[in-house]
Amino acid sequence: MSAVNKLFIEDINVTGKRVIVRVDFNVPLKDGVVENDKRIRASLPTIKFLIDKGAKVILMSHLGRPDGQRKPDMSLAPVAKVLGEILDTTVQFAEDCVGPFAQAAVDSLAAGEVLLLENLRYHAAEEANDPAFAKQLAALADVYVNDAFGAAHRAHASTEGITKFIGQAACGYLMKKELDYLGTALANPARPFVAIIGGSKVSSKIDVIQSLLPKVDKLLLGGGMTYTFLKAQGLEIGNSLFEADKVEFAKVLLAQAGDKLVLGTDFLVTDKLDFGGRKVGATKVVARDGITAGWEGVDIGPATIAEFERILINAKTVIWNGPVGVFEIDETAKGTLAIAEVLAKATAAGATTIIGGGDSASAVKKAKVQDKVSHVSTGGGASLEFLEGKVLPGVAALNDR
Repeated sequence: MSAVNKLFIEDINVTGKRVIVRVDFNVPLKDGVVENDKRIRASLPTIKFLIDKGAKVILMSHLGRPDGQRKPDMSLAPVAKVLGEILDTTVQFAEDCVGPFAQAAVDSLAAGEVLLLENLRYHAAEEANDPAFAKQLAALADVYVNDAFGAAHRAHASTEGITKFIGQAACGYLMKKELDYLGTALANPARPFVAIIGGSKVSSKIDVIQSLLPKVDKLLLGGGMTYTFLKAQGLEIGNSLFEADKVEFAKVLLAQAGDKLVLGTDFLVTDKLDFGGRKVGATKVVARDGITAGWEGVDIGPATIAEFERILINAKTVIWNGPVGVFEIDETAKGTLAIAEVLAKATAAGATTIIGGGDSASAVKKAKVQDKVSHVSTGGGASLEFLEGKVLPGVAALNDR
């Protein structure tokens, strides 16, 4: 699945037309103020293109999980204000996303003007992908554009259902950029092609590991899932996180993968992890066979960092999904931040580096290198499902070229 065979916003004559755009404005709000406008800014190329072409621009998004109820603290009104400030224009706001309020707001739009509809998830019909609700959304516009990669793995009314009731359904600039980066990396990567898969649980990464292993030259494993693999090798892991029901899977994978799969050789361990309080007790670095009872692995050690860095600096394509330690706590973030920093160096040396959203995106931001890697995905769940080889409903629903 790539953007190459999907209708693109530039393929359509949008002048004077009502264009409804699914954006991802699921931004953090505190006391009615937008705390981070990154997702809003990510949508600007598509919005500005439509304004410049004289389209009537109708934006729709969800925010939070209001579960079908009108919750004032999840209103998109503050987002309309911020978007207006960024665009240096008035962004109109409709108090609902369907019905008379929405229709009246759309009817009053002039060419080149922008309207933001209220939170889609104020209606339970959005997540239920209710055809009647999807038809109401479609009735507001002539053309549909999906620029919300972060919601593309959901078959909701605004991402999938609406396309059944509208003539033209295309991808926007952000969606195309995501699909181009991820699609090219999987279909035609420059080699060596290296994947770093981290995170706490093997169970949540089984599909992505199995999908990537045949494609990559090396797969580096880190994070809490590592200890299930050490257990599968018969090693003591103390109090480290592990999934008993995934040990057999780990054994099979280790046998299949051979030297493609790279596990840590040393680890930072602690005798106490207080995740909620963001604290650890005593820490020490031990070899992979040196984790003893009462101790818990919380990060990769210096020898592993050096080994991972050596592999990554020589790579030409890198995909990273999931931290290699408890990066939320400063004392146990060293490995994850080192990965982020070496990816910035690899990018400078000509590699294509793709950060798979979610915690990995938070990690490159924490390391202050988010602008020094090739691409930071705006959708953690969507990028993971794409890497797993799954069809994304919000992409599949768009018209083919």
